[in-house]
Amino acid sequence: MPDEGYPLVWTESFTRTAAKFLNKHPDLRESFQDVLEQLQANPRHPRLRCHRLKGKHRDKHAVSLSYSHRIVFLLLMTPREIVLLDVGSHDEVYR
Repeated sequence: MPDEGYPLVWTESFTRTAAKFLNKHPDLRESFQDVLEQLQANPRHPRLRCHRLKGKHRDKHAVSLSYSHRIVFLLLMTPREIVLLDVGSHDEVYR
C-alpha cells in the first residue's frame, strides 16, 4: 500500500490568516503552495526545516516559508494529519 502522506486540515483561523497573509505578500503565494504540498507529502523533508516548538507553543511544529516567515501546525500521528494553525512572520506566529 503506497504512502498517502499527511492530509492538511485547514482550521477556520488558519484559512482567514492565510488569506490576509497572501493578500499582504502575493510574492509568496507560489512558495506557500509549494511548502504546503511538501508538508503534505513529507513533513520531515529537510527543505522545510521542520522543528518542534518550545514554551507556550509546546506540542506544535513550524516550517519555514521564507527566511522570515513560518507556518505553524500540529503534527498528529493518529489520525495521521497536519492541522494548520498560523502563518506569518517569526514575531507574529510566536507571539
